[in-house]
Amino acid sequence: MTAVDAAELRRLTRELLAAHPPATTDRTDFLQARFDAGLAWVHYPAGLGGLDVPRSLQSVVDAELAAAGAPDNDPRRIGIGLGMAAPTILGFGTDEQKQRFLRPLWVGEEVWCQLFSEPGAGSDLAALGTRAVRDGEDWVVDGQKVWTSSAHVARWGILIARTDPHLPKHRGISYFICDMTDPGVEVRPLRQITGEAEFNEVFLTGVRIPDSRRLGPVGDGWKVARTTLMNERVSIGGSRIPREGGMIGPVARTWREHPELRTHDLHQRLLTLWVEAEVARLAGERLRQQLVAGQPGPEGSGMKLAFARLNQEISGLEVELHGEEGLLYDDWTMRRPELVDFTGRGAGYRYLRSKGNSIEGGTSEVLLNIVAERVLGLPAEPRNDHDVAWKDLSR
Repeated sequence: MTAVDAAELRRLTRELLAAHPPATTDRTDFLQARFDAGLAWVHYPAGLGGLDVPRSLQSVVDAELAAAGAPDNDPRRIGIGLGMAAPTILGFGTDEQKQRFLRPLWVGEEVWCQLFSEPGAGSDLAALGTRAVRDGEDWVVDGQKVWTSSAHVARWGILIARTDPHLPKHRGISYFICDMTDPGVEVRPLRQITGEAEFNEVFLTGVRIPDSRRLGPVGDGWKVARTTLMNERVSIGGSRIPREGGMIGPVARTWREHPELRTHDLHQRLLTLWVEAEVARLAGERLRQQLVAGQPGPEGSGMKLAFARLNQEISGLEVELHGEEGLLYDDWTMRRPELVDFTGRGAGYRYLRSKGNSIEGGTSEVLLNIVAERVLGLPAEPRNDHDVAWKDLSR
């Protein structure tokens, strides 16, 4: 195939638009055609939605499509699939798995969720107790997962389960793709402090998963899971936003539009947080440029740390800026939303929801350890469970 540069990408994109005019083409049909043309994620292999070109060239395609008013694939709704499941399937899936899952995932026809955390295995994820026992060509899975975003709308779940309790905890785990519509999968809502239930707990009782839906070798699931986790932290903390995008935007607008709310102390705090938000945004741009050269590294943990702290401090400032009105809350209705909408709700919602930012996607305490050990090169914390069989660990 001829080398693809920016000019060639523009030509291919214009050909797509000419053959499938956005104004008259069904949204799903257009997205499928875009995937088949290799313009979905251009750095993916040819035939899997890409053209084997640098990730940095994706902006060329996106700019042409945006100018033409082409539909996107609603990335916030399918963020777990795009940010976590897809790179893991690409890295460890068989050819059949890649062909089966990547197209409907990117188009948004199938929503994904993440079946990792458990009631007794959150920060120490490798201590998980959900079991998968081999039975012929299937694995029979029993256990419980928790804090599962989008499980109530998901068709597929990326699942890690213990397949050998006689090995140390990191070495007896395998990684599977779970059909959320299969018998034995029960999803229950977890109502949060916001009143909503975007999270769920998932009970797995005798769920049969074909061995053909295993990712990576048996017992090597922790290696596969680390790929998912590194991509998760980048997708949470390193998403592309414009200046004054994200949480700092509503606070800055309120400051400009309501001078009667201003005080010297609030001004100083807003300036400090505005600068920190801009630094984090630019650091995220640099991180995405590094991704062009390979897979995400531990730096994504630093971005996710900054994201959580900034969201909590900015939302706290916003509530204070509104004074007495900041204590009001718009709606306690129990909902099961498909996505988190930080900017579409009021200050009270942002303040309450941001409390979860330092827990989801890896607690801030765990991420501090990762940054200390893998970025700064500090000594690892002493551990006494590396060579102990999981079944012999105290719980």
